[in-house]
Amino acid sequence: MKRKRYNDLNSYLRSIFGERVQKLTVDAGFSCPNRDGSLSLGGCIYCSEKGSGTGAHAMGLSIGEQIMQSKPGLIRRYKSTKFMVYFQSFTNTYAPLDTLKRVYDEALSFDDVVALSIGTRPDCVNEPVLDLLGDYARRKLIWLEYGLQSIHDETLVRINRGHDFACFKNAVKPAQDRGLKVCAHIILGLPGETRDMMLESADVLSDLGVDGVKIHLLYVIRGTALETLYANGEFRCLELGEYAELVCDYLERLSPAMVIHRITGDPHPDELVAPLWPLKKTDTTNLINTILETRRTFQGKLYEKAV
Repeated sequence: MKRKRYNDLNSYLRSIFGERVQKLTVDAGFSCPNRDGSLSLGGCIYCSEKGSGTGAHAMGLSIGEQIMQSKPGLIRRYKSTKFMVYFQSFTNTYAPLDTLKRVYDEALSFDDVVALSIGTRPDCVNEPVLDLLGDYARRKLIWLEYGLQSIHDETLVRINRGHDFACFKNAVKPAQDRGLKVCAHIILGLPGETRDMMLESADVLSDLGVDGVKIHLLYVIRGTALETLYANGEFRCLELGEYAELVCDYLERLSPAMVIHRITGDPHPDELVAPLWPLKKTDTTNLINTILETRRTFQGKLYEKAV
């Protein structure tokens, strides 16, 4: 199989464990300070009331039950014998410490679970939580995924994020000092952002020494504040070609050491308003790879380490 022109997550995991490690998504039923009233009740403008999770917790399934239900299909499809459990929906460090320990322990109780990836916010990770995760990191691979979305404070205000860039910046080193890998979520196509503003985040994250990045497309989900902006003509979605070129520009500026967790979004078809092209994820990833090949370019080609 031809090697990709960027440091993708699958290749990274294979280099550590010697075989494919399949990501397995679970829903712990946590909330978010941007929805429960601690910061806001509305959430980020692109986020629906269901968040990005599977809804499995609402169906009464424990973490262990979710893992047991998901594994057979993943084994059949990918022939996987090792798994990374991904706590995805909402803010997965936003709960009492004993609750967090219980759900993390439950996920790690399976011998074939070799890693955790925990989606959260940089303003929801305190010292006790970091100490707990650092303890796991002594024997397992632990990724801490911080939702950042943009390095520009004016954008973070515009999307009702509820924290500034300094909050993210200050959350990186304490996590890494405990042996955790830090992944930053970035959204391309946010309202008010120019191409240069978006690409600047690649330089900044690389200079910060962030371990990984997850690149998302901004798409419109039903029932969100972004849907209202879109309906009123106040927001334009990126076209497929436009987005693919932008991702390639972004990869060129990232540190070659950074792990790329994803290069596009994965919307649920029943919720998606616009654009519709993200529903064909393979077409998007193929186009990005084709552009990289055509340009004869690769992750880190334009990267210059800050002195």
